[in-house]
Amino acid sequence: MAEGKFETILYDVPEDGIARIRLNRPDRANAQDTQLLYELNDAFDLAARDPDIRVIILAAEGKHFSAGHDLSELDSAGAMKRFRTVGAICGFGCAGAEAQMSREEEIYLGFSERWRNIPKPTIAAVQGKCIAGGLMLAWPCDLIVASDDAAFADPVVSFGIGGIEWFHHLQEVGPRKAKEMLFTSDAVSAAEALALGMVNKVVPRDQLEQATLEMARKIAAKSRFALKLTKLAINGAQDAGGRELAMKNAFHLHQLAHTHNLKVFGMLMDPTGLPEATRKAMAARLAAAAAEKGGAA
Repeated sequence: MAEGKFETILYDVPEDGIARIRLNRPDRANAQDTQLLYELNDAFDLAARDPDIRVIILAAEGKHFSAGHDLSELDSAGAMKRFRTVGAICGFGCAGAEAQMSREEEIYLGFSERWRNIPKPTIAAVQGKCIAGGLMLAWPCDLIVASDDAAFADPVVSFGIGGIEWFHHLQEVGPRKAKEMLFTSDAVSAAEALALGMVNKVVPRDQLEQATLEMARKIAAKSRFALKLTKLAINGAQDAGGRELAMKNAFHLHQLAHTHNLKVFGMLMDPTGLPEATRKAMAARLAAAAAEKGGAA
């Protein structure tokens, strides 16, 4: 597939055996709307199916890796219309919390789990901000190379939710740091992420692309089947310790938070912790949706 085939993703093969996927919404700090997530999944599938590809790089255009979920889609009927329902049990025909849970089970929890288990090594190249939903793109990758200006944060406790949908904090930074990261909403710097074992390597910003390619090149020289078996062995050891069950439990608690916020605030999040501009924009969308619904009655 030629580079630029997708609308929100760039896909190319910079060297033999290496596929590179780049998030391409730099004007929105690579915030993830529904289209981007489905295109990213399609791009991962493309690389996974290609017998000539042994390593997959996930990178991003622009200043930041990803600002997380695109909040312009929250509480939006348009987001549901773009929901394909490729794996979840319930989609278009469900109402209320069931529909919301089904959507997030597919494009958030489901995709992150799927990307974690791609049968080829994956490397995330992270620069700038990697916030909330951005973690759900970087953390499923087997390796992470970060620029020295990278910062990792999950501030959603400030929005009335106990962490992102793919609750992998414990595996990434350990229990005490995970609690600090979530309770305070403070970012983890690249240097601290390296010390914690969250990332494999930190390099100057202008060396990120080359350092990631160098790592991918070493891996691509190995047997594709041996790489697959090694990944299965390590992921399987994590899962044997209860990782998968804990993830599902955290996801269900996440959905409880959404339902609580909808009842108390009329939206999926507690707006008091949101940035002022975001809070006003969401309030305006909700008011417009209510007016449209009233006019159609």
